[in-house]
Amino acid sequence: MDLTTIEATVRVWLAQLLVWLQSPAFLAQVGAVVAAIVLAPIAARIIRTRVPLFSTAPVPDASFHKLREIVFRMGAILRAILLVVILAVAATVLRAAVGEDWLVKIAQSLATVFVVYRAIRIFIADPLYSKIAIWMLVPLSLVFVLGYWSDFTTLLANTVLLPMGESPITALTLSKLVVFGGLFFWLGSLGNKRGQNAIRAQESLDIGVREIAAKLFQIVLFAVVFFVVMSTAGIPLSGLVVALSALSLGIGLGLQPVAANFVSGLIVLLDRSVRVGDYIQLEDGRAGFVEAINMRSTTVETTDGKDIMVPNTFFIENAYENWTHKDPRQRYEVDFTVAFSTDLDSLEELIVPAVLEHPQVLTEPEMPDLEFRSFGENGIHMAIEFWCEGIDDGPNKFTSDVGFILWRTMRDNNIEIPFPQRVVHDARNTTPARAKPKTRVKS
Repeated sequence: MDLTTIEATVRVWLAQLLVWLQSPAFLAQVGAVVAAIVLAPIAARIIRTRVPLFSTAPVPDASFHKLREIVFRMGAILRAILLVVILAVAATVLRAAVGEDWLVKIAQSLATVFVVYRAIRIFIADPLYSKIAIWMLVPLSLVFVLGYWSDFTTLLANTVLLPMGESPITALTLSKLVVFGGLFFWLGSLGNKRGQNAIRAQESLDIGVREIAAKLFQIVLFAVVFFVVMSTAGIPLSGLVVALSALSLGIGLGLQPVAANFVSGLIVLLDRSVRVGDYIQLEDGRAGFVEAINMRSTTVETTDGKDIMVPNTFFIENAYENWTHKDPRQRYEVDFTVAFSTDLDSLEELIVPAVLEHPQVLTEPEMPDLEFRSFGENGIHMAIEFWCEGIDDGPNKFTSDVGFILWRTMRDNNIEIPFPQRVVHDARNTTPARAKPKTRVKS
C-alpha cells in the first residue's frame, strides 16, 4: 500500500467522522455511552452500601452460605454488570428516539465481554483453569455479542472430524463435548461430595453399609453424567463404540491395574475386611487409620498427619494387620526395672491399683497384670500389661500415662529404680609387684 492510498483512506475516515460529529443521533449515542460510564460506578457504590449481601461477607454457618458467597463476590463485578444494563436501556431509548443505537450496541458488547472476563478472574481461583476459561469464553462471548454466533456455529458444524455414517463427529460436536463435559462433571463432583456426605451421615446404618452405598452412588452418578454429556453433545453411543473398537483392546490392557483396583475396592467394601476408621499396619511397618476407601486406592492417615495411598489390590493380595477389625480394645505393656532389694510380693499391690486409676484402663477382658520378666545386670526387669479401648497415640497416649503413674508410685514408695554402675581402674596408679631375687646355693 503506497502513501497515496493511505492518504486517501485517512481522508475518507476523517470525512465520515465529520459527518458523525454533525449528526445529532451520533452525538446522542456518545452522550449515552459517557453517561453510562459515569453512572455505573455511582450506582454500584450505592447498591453495595444499601444492600448488605454485597458489602458484608457471609459467616460460615449462615443459611444458604454458598449462594450468599456468590452474591457477595458478584459485588466486585457489579459496576460492569450495571454498565451493561444501563447501555441496554440507553440503546432501547435511542432506537425509539433517534432511530440509531449502533455505537451504544458496540459499547454494550465490549462491556459484556469485560463482565465475562472479570467473572472468570473472580470465580475461578485455579490459575490454569482461569487461563483456559479466558482463552475460550472471552473470544466466544465476543463472537456472540458482535452477532457472528450463527456463522461461527455453522462453520463448526460443517467441519467434520470423524465420519460416522449419518451422525459424524464435527468440530461443533467436540466443542459441545468439552463445554458440557466440563460443566456436567463439575456439577457431578459437587453432587457426589454432597451425596456421599449425606449417606455417611446416616448414623442408623452400619459404617460398612454406608461406605458401600456411597461408592455405588458415586458410580451411578458419574455413569448418568457420562450418558447425559454424550446425549447433549449429540454423540451416538453405538457409533462411538464402533469408532473406538480398534482402541478398545489397547485401552483395556492399559487400564487393567485401574480395573483391578476398582474391583478390589468393591470386594474390600463388601467383605468388610477393611473399614473406614480401622487401624491397620502394613508389611513395611507403616501404620495408620483408614480415612477413605476410594475407587483406586485406600487412604491411610498416619498418627503424625501423613496420608498413605495404598492400592486396593494390596488388601486382596498381601498380608496386613488390622488392629481394630473385630474389637477396638488393645493390650499394651510398659517395661520397667527395680532394684534387687525390692519386695516383689508387695510391688503388685502398689502398681496394679495405681494403674487402674487411669480412666481409660479397662478391667475387661483382663485386669492389669504385673509380670516378672528376667534378672538383669543391674536389677529385676518387670512389665505391667493392661487393656485400653483405642490406639496408643494421638490424644490418648496410654503407655506414656501409665509410665508416669509407675514413676510416681515408685517414687512415693521409695522403690529404687537402678542404673548401671561401673568401676574404672586407672592403670597409671597401679605399681606392679617386683620379682624376688633368686638365691644361689654354693656347692
